[in-house]
Amino acid sequence: MKTITILGATGSIGTQTLDVIRHNREDFTVAALTASENVHKMAELVREFTPTYAVMKNEEKAEQLRGLLSGTDCEILSGMEGFIQVSTLEQVEVVVAAMVGMIGLRPVMEAIRAGKDIALANKETLVTAGHIIMPLAKEYDVNILPIDSEHSAIFQCLNGERKGQIETIYLTASGGPFRHYSKAELETVTVEQALAHPNWFMGPKITVDSATMINKGLEIIEARWLFDVPLEKIHVLVQPQSIIHSMVGFQDGAVMAQMGTPDMRLPIQYTLYYPERNVLGGERLDFEKIAEIHFEKPNTKTLRGIPLAVEACRIGGSMLTVMNAANEYAVAKFLKKDIGFLQIYDMIEYAMKKHQKVEHPDLDEILSVEEETYQRLDKEWRMT
Repeated sequence: MKTITILGATGSIGTQTLDVIRHNREDFTVAALTASENVHKMAELVREFTPTYAVMKNEEKAEQLRGLLSGTDCEILSGMEGFIQVSTLEQVEVVVAAMVGMIGLRPVMEAIRAGKDIALANKETLVTAGHIIMPLAKEYDVNILPIDSEHSAIFQCLNGERKGQIETIYLTASGGPFRHYSKAELETVTVEQALAHPNWFMGPKITVDSATMINKGLEIIEARWLFDVPLEKIHVLVQPQSIIHSMVGFQDGAVMAQMGTPDMRLPIQYTLYYPERNVLGGERLDFEKIAEIHFEKPNTKTLRGIPLAVEACRIGGSMLTVMNAANEYAVAKFLKKDIGFLQIYDMIEYAMKKHQKVEHPDLDEILSVEEETYQRLDKEWRMT
């Protein structure tokens, strides 16, 4: 049995991870679960999976959870100290990093130092701190196993292959709901339209990132760190059916693709069982019914997420944190209906133009730059 801590248990990836474990109880023990705000959902999960520890973001929520779980043996912790404690438990082998936002950085780093393999779903970990995380994982001989469907696909395509022989990595994308929209049409996009992803079930922030295509820009940055390839070798292709999850082209002209239905349980389960594969129920691709597999170039003129992320990556240093933080801030504003869809790009661009890069930021500097970006947008954006 593998013993697991799940950071972000009540979110989309955490929930689907627990669904995989639910159907494979004989293979996994859940040592700890963490959450931010959702106390009632957390109480349900603790009763079902009986972890030794549960952690909430703050003490107020932790106290509420203690009330709901009175009489159970689960120890309730709170805050960053609690997140780190459950990420470094001696009995834990794998830490599932499914927290949304920069709050996941420190627990992941401490988990690596404690020798835990990381099942990585938190984009901020590599987008803002790849220059810290990947050398740290190498130093402590820890596996960084990607949960994201595209990076899991690339990881699977590279099994048994030499990374030095990669010619091209093709990150595929559904294109989101607006891939054929004009700028004028995007100006009137609603939150409800942006949350209606055509293929995948994801949380609201990631779903909006898919609609803006910023998610694919973030994935380019992640792929650059995970697979140690230059930006020039990473290309995005829109594959609207979400049948091909990504591809790798090699120097001899061969191209390997990982295919399957759009079901996040597949990459999650692959990561949890790695290097083994286990039976997974659900729909299968029926190749006799697939008339064609269609590809398009991404629309980067109106959906500017990819070029903004690539620009931040080329500049490097703390600019990656600024781009990521500005996107988080802007998406939160959009979801509250405070700004329009296209203003998400404008906010990111504004924050990047105003920032003076720190070349090799450490963790404290990364967190400081994040806070500075939030404050700048909060104070200055209303004046622009």
